[in-house]
Amino acid sequence: MPTPFLSSEEYDERAHQLYNEGQYDEALAVLREGLALYPNAVELHVGVGYARLAREEYAWARKSFEEALVLDPEHEDALAGLGETLLKFGQHAAALKSFRRILELGYRDDVELMLQVGRALFREGVIDDARDFFDIAVQQVPDSAEAVACVGYAQHRLGEDEKAVATLRRALQLDGDHSEARIYLGNILYDRGEYEAALYHLDRTTPDDHWDELGIWRLVELKKSVYRLADDDAELRPWDARLAELAGEENDIDEMLAEIEQRALDDAQNEARHQLELFGALLTDLAAKRDTSSHRVVRDGREFEGTWDEIVSEMRDAADAASGRSVAEFMLTEARRGQSITGVTIPTEDAESFIRGSADAGLLRIVQ
Repeated sequence: MPTPFLSSEEYDERAHQLYNEGQYDEALAVLREGLALYPNAVELHVGVGYARLAREEYAWARKSFEEALVLDPEHEDALAGLGETLLKFGQHAAALKSFRRILELGYRDDVELMLQVGRALFREGVIDDARDFFDIAVQQVPDSAEAVACVGYAQHRLGEDEKAVATLRRALQLDGDHSEARIYLGNILYDRGEYEAALYHLDRTTPDDHWDELGIWRLVELKKSVYRLADDDAELRPWDARLAELAGEENDIDEMLAEIEQRALDDAQNEARHQLELFGALLTDLAAKRDTSSHRVVRDGREFEGTWDEIVSEMRDAADAASGRSVAEFMLTEARRGQSITGVTIPTEDAESFIRGSADAGLLRIVQ
């Protein structure tokens, strides 16, 4: 039962704390309780919108933000939330209109809001506009390492690697403990073949700083090469442990489900084996018709040409041929890295889907 002893502001504060702790269901319950008592409390509607957004319930999030804007058409957080939700529906023009309204209302000096909007645009691949909001944040607080680093990320995504390197180095001058900027810079330098510089930065991070396997793999590779470390060297154990943690280990339930799935697959395969023989000739024809045409892709300023499979193989070799990773492992890692940067899910079931998904995420460009 709702308790009338709490004000709408107290409900909002309690829900905000739960939201920051990642307890979105609990936050939503508190907000609903508050709205039962204070149906016209704008902040509570906005809170519901962000809780719904965090739960990826985009239609409901949009409804809550729109309800908040009916009560207060100039509420900056509601405008930002609505814009972020519209991006999820692919309505970029409407989202930008909502974001620009925030600027018209004079909220340029709200640095956190500018960065929030910029990150939302960045995740959806709207990089030029994301950079505009990051630039505004830097104009307001030139000594903010976070704002400067965000500009660097956008520059890299726009293919301006020289500028990105300089910007990220400046961010680290402002805050040497900015691990995200250091990892990002280390990966750019690695891609450019500047391995000593890449090692310098990656080696100044801790395993817990990494949320993607790529930077760890590269650091381990460089440590082995430069410091002549064996695979089982004690210095590498924390990094191996973090890799295992990020990859995720199967629990008992996962293993049981995998066994059930495998048994069902085996039964299906046995039942269909004789039918496959009947269609052998047809499968051969289909294999012969596999796409062998040549395509051209530009990634990080480098051009790759060949079939889809050949292009992905070349990209793998260009990135880290010495790691011994398979093409499938490379696609999986790059898809995870791309999603962490852009928020876009990139398919990995085959080379063509991976390349087209990466292009949709803005990570590369298909020339032909």
